[in-house]
Amino acid sequence: MTETDIPSPLVLEKGKARLEILPHIGGAIGSWSFDQKEIFHPRSDSSLTAQGRVAVAAYPLVPYSNRINQGRFSFGDEDYQLSPNREGSPHPIHGNGWENPWNVVHRTDTHAILVFDFRPDHTEKADSHWPFAYRAVLSYVLYEKVLEVQMVLESRDEKTQPVGLGFHPFLHCGQTSELSFSSKAVWLNGEDGLPRGKVPSAGEWSFTNPVSFYDRSLDNVFTEFGGEALLKRGEGFPDVKISADSVFTHLVVFSPEKSDFVAIEPVTMMTDAFNHPEVADRGVQVLKAGQRIGGTIRFHLGDH
Repeated sequence: MTETDIPSPLVLEKGKARLEILPHIGGAIGSWSFDQKEIFHPRSDSSLTAQGRVAVAAYPLVPYSNRINQGRFSFGDEDYQLSPNREGSPHPIHGNGWENPWNVVHRTDTHAILVFDFRPDHTEKADSHWPFAYRAVLSYVLYEKVLEVQMVLESRDEKTQPVGLGFHPFLHCGQTSELSFSSKAVWLNGEDGLPRGKVPSAGEWSFTNPVSFYDRSLDNVFTEFGGEALLKRGEGFPDVKISADSVFTHLVVFSPEKSDFVAIEPVTMMTDAFNHPEVADRGVQVLKAGQRIGGTIRFHLGDH
Protein backbone atom coordinates (compact mmCIF):
# COMPACT_ATOMS: atom_id res chain seq x y z
CA MET A 1 0.00 0.00 0.00
CA THR A 2 1.31 3.43 -0.93
CA GLU A 3 0.52 6.65 0.88
CA THR A 4 -1.85 7.70 -1.92
CA ASP A 5 -3.85 4.47 -1.45
CA ILE A 6 -4.62 5.10 2.22
CA PRO A 7 -8.15 6.18 3.09
CA SER A 8 -8.46 9.48 4.89
CA PRO A 9 -7.68 9.21 8.60
CA LEU A 10 -10.43 9.13 11.18
CA VAL A 11 -10.05 12.41 13.09
CA LEU A 12 -10.95 13.03 16.73
CA GLU A 13 -10.79 16.55 18.18
CA LYS A 14 -11.22 18.03 21.64
CA GLY A 15 -10.30 21.67 22.22
CA LYS A 16 -6.67 22.08 21.15
CA ALA A 17 -6.14 18.32 20.88
CA ARG A 18 -6.28 16.41 17.59
CA LEU A 19 -5.94 12.66 17.00
CA GLU A 20 -5.68 11.03 13.58
CA ILE A 21 -6.41 7.28 13.43
CA LEU A 22 -5.50 4.94 10.57
CA PRO A 23 -7.87 1.94 10.89
CA HIS A 24 -6.55 0.40 7.65
CA ILE A 25 -2.95 0.51 8.91
CA GLY A 26 -3.26 -1.88 11.81
CA GLY A 27 -5.54 0.37 13.86
CA ALA A 28 -2.59 2.74 14.21
CA ILE A 29 -2.54 6.36 15.30
CA GLY A 30 -1.28 8.60 12.52
CA SER A 31 -0.65 11.58 14.79
CA TRP A 32 -1.56 13.10 18.14
CA SER A 33 -0.97 16.80 18.66
CA PHE A 34 -1.87 19.50 21.16
CA ASP A 35 -1.93 23.16 20.15
CA GLN A 36 -0.36 22.07 16.84
CA LYS A 37 2.67 20.52 18.60
CA GLU A 38 3.44 16.83 18.22
CA ILE A 39 2.99 14.61 21.25
CA PHE A 40 3.48 11.36 19.38
CA HIS A 41 6.14 11.37 16.66
CA PRO A 42 5.04 9.79 13.35
CA ARG A 43 7.76 7.68 11.81
CA SER A 44 8.08 5.17 9.00
CA ASP A 45 9.95 1.87 9.30
CA SER A 46 10.78 0.47 5.85
CA SER A 47 11.34 -3.01 7.31
CA LEU A 48 7.71 -3.23 8.45
CA THR A 49 6.30 -3.69 4.96
CA ALA A 50 2.75 -4.36 6.20
CA GLN A 51 2.59 -0.69 7.25
CA GLY A 52 3.18 0.24 3.62
CA ARG A 53 6.04 2.58 4.61
CA VAL A 54 3.44 4.91 6.07
CA ALA A 55 4.51 7.04 9.04
CA VAL A 56 2.60 5.93 12.13
CA ALA A 57 2.74 7.43 15.60
CA ALA A 58 1.50 4.48 17.69
CA TYR A 59 -0.02 1.05 17.19
CA PRO A 60 -1.44 -1.91 19.14
CA LEU A 61 0.57 -5.07 19.82
CA VAL A 62 -1.64 -8.18 19.63
CA PRO A 63 -1.64 -11.10 20.28
CA TYR A 64 1.94 -10.75 21.58
CA SER A 65 4.60 -8.08 21.91
CA ASN A 66 8.18 -7.90 20.71
CA ARG A 67 10.09 -10.82 19.12
CA ILE A 68 9.65 -14.61 18.98
CA ASN A 69 12.96 -16.40 18.43
CA GLN A 70 13.00 -17.75 14.85
CA GLY A 71 9.19 -17.74 14.98
CA ARG A 72 9.17 -21.07 16.83
CA PHE A 73 7.43 -21.94 20.09
CA SER A 74 5.71 -24.87 21.75
CA PHE A 75 2.46 -24.77 23.66
CA GLY A 76 0.59 -27.73 25.06
CA ASP A 77 1.53 -30.74 22.98
CA GLU A 78 2.14 -28.85 19.74
CA ASP A 79 5.00 -27.02 18.08
CA TYR A 80 4.31 -23.88 16.07
CA GLN A 81 6.20 -22.03 13.37
CA LEU A 82 5.36 -18.43 12.53
CA SER A 83 6.51 -16.64 9.41
CA PRO A 84 8.76 -13.56 9.62
CA ASN A 85 7.01 -10.21 9.33
CA ARG A 86 9.97 -7.85 9.33
CA GLU A 87 12.46 -7.56 6.49
CA GLY A 88 15.96 -8.68 7.41
CA SER A 89 14.95 -10.53 10.58
CA PRO A 90 13.94 -14.18 11.14
CA HIS A 91 12.15 -13.22 14.37
CA PRO A 92 8.45 -12.32 13.97
CA ILE A 93 7.63 -9.18 15.92
CA HIS A 94 4.63 -7.51 17.61
CA GLY A 95 1.93 -9.99 16.59
CA ASN A 96 -0.22 -9.53 13.52
CA GLY A 97 -2.75 -6.87 14.57
CA TRP A 98 -0.51 -4.14 13.12
CA GLU A 99 -0.40 -6.00 9.80
CA ASN A 100 -4.14 -5.93 9.12
CA PRO A 101 -7.01 -3.45 8.70
CA TRP A 102 -9.35 -2.89 11.64
CA ASN A 103 -13.07 -2.11 11.39
CA VAL A 104 -14.53 1.02 12.95
CA VAL A 105 -17.65 -0.01 14.88
CA HIS A 106 -18.31 3.22 16.79
CA ARG A 107 -17.21 6.83 16.59
CA THR A 108 -18.04 10.26 17.94
CA ASP A 109 -16.05 13.48 17.80
CA THR A 110 -13.88 12.28 20.70
CA HIS A 111 -14.22 8.48 20.78
CA ALA A 112 -13.58 5.63 18.33
CA ILE A 113 -13.83 1.85 18.76
CA LEU A 114 -12.02 -0.45 16.35
CA VAL A 115 -12.29 -4.25 16.06
CA PHE A 116 -10.00 -6.83 14.48
CA ASP A 117 -11.21 -10.42 14.02
CA PHE A 118 -8.55 -12.96 13.13
CA ARG A 119 -9.04 -16.54 12.06
CA PRO A 120 -6.01 -18.44 10.75
CA ASP A 121 -6.03 -20.36 7.50
CA HIS A 122 -4.61 -23.68 8.60
CA THR A 123 -4.21 -24.82 5.00
CA GLU A 124 -1.28 -22.38 4.81
CA LYS A 125 0.38 -23.32 8.09
CA ALA A 126 3.87 -22.66 6.73
CA ASP A 127 2.93 -19.01 6.23
CA SER A 128 1.12 -18.53 9.52
CA HIS A 129 1.30 -15.23 11.36
CA TRP A 130 -0.66 -16.69 14.30
CA PRO A 131 -2.17 -20.18 14.72
CA PHE A 132 -5.21 -19.26 16.85
CA ALA A 133 -8.44 -17.33 16.33
CA TYR A 134 -9.04 -14.19 18.38
CA ARG A 135 -10.86 -10.87 18.49
CA ALA A 136 -9.17 -7.62 19.53
CA VAL A 137 -11.04 -4.44 20.46
CA LEU A 138 -9.28 -1.09 20.58
CA SER A 139 -10.84 2.07 22.00
CA TYR A 140 -9.39 5.56 21.64
CA VAL A 141 -10.89 8.30 23.85
CA LEU A 142 -9.58 11.85 23.39
CA TYR A 143 -9.82 14.45 26.12
CA GLU A 144 -8.13 17.82 25.72
CA LYS A 145 -5.08 16.81 27.76
CA VAL A 146 -5.51 13.04 28.03
CA LEU A 147 -5.50 10.23 25.48
CA GLU A 148 -7.05 7.01 26.78
CA VAL A 149 -6.28 3.73 25.01
CA GLN A 150 -8.33 0.67 25.99
CA MET A 151 -7.43 -2.78 24.68
CA VAL A 152 -9.23 -6.12 24.97
CA LEU A 153 -8.20 -9.45 23.49
CA GLU A 154 -10.66 -12.39 23.46
CA SER A 155 -9.90 -15.96 22.41
CA ARG A 156 -12.21 -17.19 19.65
CA ASP A 157 -10.41 -20.51 19.22
CA GLU A 158 -11.44 -23.98 20.35
CA LYS A 159 -7.89 -24.55 21.56
CA THR A 160 -6.39 -22.81 24.56
CA GLN A 161 -3.86 -20.21 23.43
CA PRO A 162 -1.01 -18.16 24.94
CA VAL A 163 -1.24 -14.41 24.37
CA GLY A 164 0.04 -11.01 25.32
CA LEU A 165 -0.70 -7.43 24.37
CA GLY A 166 0.72 -3.94 24.53
CA PHE A 167 0.82 -0.52 22.93
CA HIS A 168 3.70 1.00 20.95
CA PRO A 169 3.75 4.84 20.90
CA PHE A 170 6.59 6.94 19.52
CA LEU A 171 6.86 10.05 21.69
CA HIS A 172 8.57 13.19 20.47
CA CYS A 173 11.59 14.11 22.60
CA GLY A 174 14.89 16.00 22.42
CA GLN A 175 18.37 16.43 23.87
CA THR A 176 17.12 17.66 27.25
CA SER A 177 14.36 15.06 27.71
CA GLU A 178 14.34 12.90 30.83
CA LEU A 179 12.50 9.68 31.64
CA SER A 180 11.50 8.20 35.00
CA PHE A 181 9.60 5.08 36.13
CA SER A 182 9.94 2.28 38.65
CA SER A 183 10.85 -1.34 37.89
CA LYS A 184 12.62 -4.22 39.60
CA ALA A 185 14.82 -5.60 36.80
CA VAL A 186 15.74 -5.21 33.14
CA TRP A 187 16.44 -7.73 30.40
CA LEU A 188 19.71 -7.26 28.52
CA ASN A 189 19.60 -8.23 24.85
CA GLY A 190 21.94 -9.80 22.37
CA GLU A 191 22.56 -8.22 18.98
CA ASP A 192 19.50 -10.09 17.70
CA GLY A 193 17.25 -8.20 20.14
CA LEU A 194 16.48 -11.36 22.15
CA PRO A 195 16.94 -11.53 25.94
CA ARG A 196 20.29 -12.81 27.20
CA GLY A 197 20.09 -12.11 30.92
CA LYS A 198 18.29 -10.10 33.60
CA VAL A 199 19.91 -7.62 36.00
CA PRO A 200 18.43 -5.43 38.76
CA SER A 201 17.16 -1.96 37.86
CA ALA A 202 20.07 -0.28 39.59
CA GLY A 203 22.94 2.00 38.61
CA GLU A 204 22.73 2.85 34.92
CA TRP A 205 19.50 0.83 34.70
CA SER A 206 17.65 2.74 37.41
CA PHE A 207 15.03 5.21 36.19
CA THR A 208 13.53 5.88 39.62
CA ASN A 209 14.76 9.47 39.30
CA PRO A 210 14.61 11.37 35.97
CA VAL A 211 17.33 10.13 33.61
CA SER A 212 18.66 11.78 30.45
CA PHE A 213 18.78 9.19 27.65
CA TYR A 214 19.65 11.18 24.52
CA ASP A 215 23.23 9.83 24.41
CA ARG A 216 22.17 6.22 25.08
CA SER A 217 20.81 3.49 22.87
CA LEU A 218 17.93 1.69 24.58
CA ASP A 219 15.88 -1.31 23.48
CA ASN A 220 15.06 -3.13 26.70
CA VAL A 221 12.20 -4.71 28.61
CA PHE A 222 11.83 -3.70 32.28
CA THR A 223 10.03 -6.08 34.63
CA GLU A 224 7.64 -5.38 37.50
CA PHE A 225 6.83 -2.03 35.96
CA GLY A 226 5.24 0.24 38.56
CA GLY A 227 2.43 1.40 36.26
CA GLU A 228 3.55 5.00 35.69
CA ALA A 229 6.25 6.60 33.56
CA LEU A 230 7.02 10.30 33.19
CA LEU A 231 8.66 11.81 30.12
CA LYS A 232 9.87 15.35 30.84
CA ARG A 233 10.35 16.49 27.27
CA GLY A 234 11.77 20.01 27.77
CA GLU A 235 12.31 22.47 24.92
CA GLY A 236 8.88 24.04 25.43
CA PHE A 237 6.92 20.80 24.97
CA PRO A 238 4.44 19.57 27.59
CA ASP A 239 5.51 16.62 29.71
CA VAL A 240 3.77 13.28 29.17
CA LYS A 241 2.79 10.97 32.03
CA ILE A 242 1.89 7.42 31.09
CA SER A 243 -0.30 5.41 33.45
CA ALA A 244 -1.13 1.78 32.74
CA ASP A 245 -3.37 -0.82 34.37
CA SER A 246 -1.73 -3.59 36.38
CA VAL A 247 -2.03 -6.15 33.56
CA PHE A 248 0.85 -4.28 31.90
CA THR A 249 3.57 -5.74 34.11
CA HIS A 250 6.44 -4.90 31.73
CA LEU A 251 7.68 -1.72 30.07
CA VAL A 252 9.66 -1.58 26.83
CA VAL A 253 11.85 1.47 26.27
CA PHE A 254 13.22 1.89 22.75
CA SER A 255 15.25 4.92 21.72
CA PRO A 256 18.25 4.91 19.35
CA GLU A 257 21.19 7.08 20.38
CA LYS A 258 20.65 10.79 19.66
CA SER A 259 17.09 10.12 18.48
CA ASP A 260 14.17 12.57 18.36
CA PHE A 261 11.74 9.93 19.60
CA VAL A 262 11.39 7.42 22.39
CA ALA A 263 9.01 4.47 22.36
CA ILE A 264 7.63 3.86 25.87
CA GLU A 265 5.55 0.70 25.58
CA PRO A 266 3.45 -0.80 28.39
CA VAL A 267 3.20 -4.52 27.63
CA THR A 268 2.10 -7.66 29.43
CA MET A 269 5.12 -9.83 28.65
CA MET A 270 8.89 -10.08 28.21
CA THR A 271 10.47 -10.51 24.78
CA ASP A 272 10.26 -14.10 23.49
CA ALA A 273 8.11 -14.98 26.49
CA PHE A 274 6.62 -18.10 24.88
CA ASN A 275 10.09 -19.69 24.80
CA HIS A 276 11.00 -18.96 28.44
CA PRO A 277 8.79 -21.15 30.65
CA GLU A 278 11.58 -21.09 33.26
CA VAL A 279 10.91 -17.39 33.92
CA ALA A 280 8.15 -17.13 36.54
CA ASP A 281 7.19 -13.56 35.67
CA ARG A 282 7.46 -13.83 31.88
CA GLY A 283 3.93 -12.48 31.51
CA VAL A 284 2.26 -15.02 29.23
CA GLN A 285 -1.53 -15.03 29.55
CA VAL A 286 -3.36 -18.31 28.78
CA LEU A 287 -6.90 -18.02 27.42
CA LYS A 288 -9.53 -20.67 26.85
CA ALA A 289 -12.31 -20.11 24.32
CA GLY A 290 -14.30 -17.02 25.27
CA GLN A 291 -11.83 -15.80 27.88
CA ARG A 292 -10.34 -12.34 27.54
CA ILE A 293 -7.72 -9.98 28.91
CA GLY A 294 -7.62 -6.23 28.65
CA GLY A 295 -6.44 -3.00 30.14
CA THR A 296 -6.24 0.76 29.80
CA ILE A 297 -3.27 3.03 29.15
CA ARG A 298 -3.57 6.80 29.61
CA PHE A 299 -1.29 9.53 28.32
CA HIS A 300 -1.56 12.76 30.35
CA LEU A 301 -0.21 16.11 29.15
CA GLY A 302 1.06 18.86 31.40
CA ASP A 303 3.77 19.95 33.76
CA HIS A 304 4.28 17.20 36.34
